[in-house]
Amino acid sequence: MPTVTIIQPTISEEQNHKLRCAAYCRVSSNSEDQLNSFMAQTRYYEKAFEKSDREQLVDIYADEGITGTREDKRDEFQRMIKDCRRGKIDRIYTKSISRFARNTKDCLKNIRELKSLGITVFFEKENIDTAKLTDEMMITIMGGLAQEESTSISQNMRWSVQKRMENGTFNPPSLPYGYMRMEQDIVTIENEAKIVRDIFTQYINGIGMETIAKELNKKHIDKGSKGFIWCKNTIRYILMNEKYTGMSVFRKFYTTDNFPFKQKENKGEFDQYLVQETMPVIISEDIFEKAQQLISIRKSMGCRETAKYPLS
Repeated sequence: MPTVTIIQPTISEEQNHKLRCAAYCRVSSNSEDQLNSFMAQTRYYEKAFEKSDREQLVDIYADEGITGTREDKRDEFQRMIKDCRRGKIDRIYTKSISRFARNTKDCLKNIRELKSLGITVFFEKENIDTAKLTDEMMITIMGGLAQEESTSISQNMRWSVQKRMENGTFNPPSLPYGYMRMEQDIVTIENEAKIVRDIFTQYINGIGMETIAKELNKKHIDKGSKGFIWCKNTIRYILMNEKYTGMSVFRKFYTTDNFPFKQKENKGEFDQYLVQETMPVIISEDIFEKAQQLISIRKSMGCRETAKYPLS
């Protein structure tokens, strides 16, 4: 019989070190008390590791008001993953799968990469530890539920927006060049409104879009928050924007029901809503219609917008 000697495992100095832990927090953009919730999560993790003998908190990664369905929009999440790849983290703590991600595909992709790096993740709400291999099926199920929750929230928000469009109370999130918000009201920025009027006048008089844009750039006309560079598409957007007449057409675009959500142009798939008196008038309806007629004529003739084609 061969002699067998059992060699007992030894704990190296490296193994005796505390686990380097990171905490990931995310506060949904839909949270009513977003700031307080964010601070509460960070304080929670700071206290959780204060007296731990086995673990130490190396960093807290926290995204505020960022959607969980798109990981490329979460800067802190991306920073955490990079630190994991650099070998700075051994374990990650997070409140729940829905805080970590609301996209099952991205959730599993990141967990598998972290596992390959020897990094475990603990989801407190679900009591799931990726150190246990049998948990991957549970992660798939919970990730699917989190994704479904995100879809449900999105559908509820779209329903709310549609109802406000139907009854004329929808408040557009962004305003065209020439307008600004003053408390609860929308008012004109008079120097920008003058530029808008000049653009319509020049176009109706036969000046092409590219030419108008070049002249504005030569004069160093400020394009407001959109930047300084004017181009043909900017001029086209102004000329075709009915809001300058005081009315608004809502639901020009729609968001798909299937995940991942995509925004598409509404070409008759859904109702649109024409609402009068949504903002101050800058351009008369008559001038606006003349511009639309000329745009249509030039398009049908295949004309370049640099040339002069006056409206007869």
